[in-house]
Amino acid sequence: MAWNEPGGDNKDPWGGRGGGQQPPDLDEVVRKLQERVSKLFGGGGGGSGGGATPIRPSGGGISIGLGLIAAVIGVVWIFSGVYIVGPAERGVVTRFGAFAEPPTMPGPHWHMPFPVETVEKVDVDQVRSVPMKALMLTQDENIVAIELAVQYKVKDAGAYLFSVRDPDLTLQEVSETAVREVVGRSEMDFVLKEGRSDVVARTKGLIQEALDQYKTGLIVTSVNLQDAQPPEQVQGAFEDAIRAREDEERFKNEAEAYANDIIPKARGGAARQREEANGYKESVIAEAQGEASRFEQLLTEYQKAPEVTRQRLYIDAMESVLNKSSKVLIDVEGGNSLMYLPLDQMMKRGALGNSGESATRGYRPEPQGGSSTPRSSGTRARDTQRSREVR
Repeated sequence: MAWNEPGGDNKDPWGGRGGGQQPPDLDEVVRKLQERVSKLFGGGGGGSGGGATPIRPSGGGISIGLGLIAAVIGVVWIFSGVYIVGPAERGVVTRFGAFAEPPTMPGPHWHMPFPVETVEKVDVDQVRSVPMKALMLTQDENIVAIELAVQYKVKDAGAYLFSVRDPDLTLQEVSETAVREVVGRSEMDFVLKEGRSDVVARTKGLIQEALDQYKTGLIVTSVNLQDAQPPEQVQGAFEDAIRAREDEERFKNEAEAYANDIIPKARGGAARQREEANGYKESVIAEAQGEASRFEQLLTEYQKAPEVTRQRLYIDAMESVLNKSSKVLIDVEGGNSLMYLPLDQMMKRGALGNSGESATRGYRPEPQGGSSTPRSSGTRARDTQRSREVR
């Protein structure tokens, strides 16, 4: 039941009673509060009678209350200096705004509360990225469009916060400067084709060197050359140049294939000719040695019988010469008649072997201008036998 309902106790929570009375005066409420505070801090009680006068607290009670309040405030202020650094963070403590001590490691720590010291936490495991896209001039005075992404982390939280005003902006500007230097010292084909990895490595080295020189507290983890193309205005000409280079490579491959096919053949032919030359050399040497040996043997025989040897040499020479002639001269004893046999015509009409022999077998030439008879077969046989004996 509510305190102001009819028929109830109607006790006023502020110390009055109901029964149709007016609400308590605000001054009375303030007075009662003062009394309770005075009692809390050791003051006296109220006077008797209906209209008690307010009791003023003594000076000692006020001092004790203020001391307690100050103690509570001091405890709260001291505990406000407790802070916790996360596993991926480093805490940087500043004293009156200046860098005070090395960054704190993960875990709970305490510092002088505000306004003496403050703590700023820096995430050192976060991988940050700076994209960049720009047109750059190469060493051979060509223009390429470079799209680069640099990924980095914080290495030193203190240097990151206090050495440079804006480390991230500094890294972006350093990255652009480094890649422009590398591209400016390289040719266009090297940047677009086989030199991409080399450009990335050199750019990363220059960026890290500049960051360490500026003491930014940053470390570059990777540099990605995402794209390297000529400008859009010259894409068509560049594609034509690429096709020309591809044709050049194809022609080179075809030439190498042809060379690989023809060179072994040429080497084989050269080896065969060398072997033939060596064989011819050996045969000529052997023939010369045989001729020399025959001459020495002939010299020995000539020294024994000069006339016979001389006659034999003459006959052999005449035989070797007349053997290649198609004309036959028959010497007639005791006369000066000349007998001619047309062997070339006879050989044309007949075969080279038996047919030519059969054609001459039945032919009996008549002497011209004389009655002398040719040498008999017995005379020729004797000459042949003599020649064999001389040999």
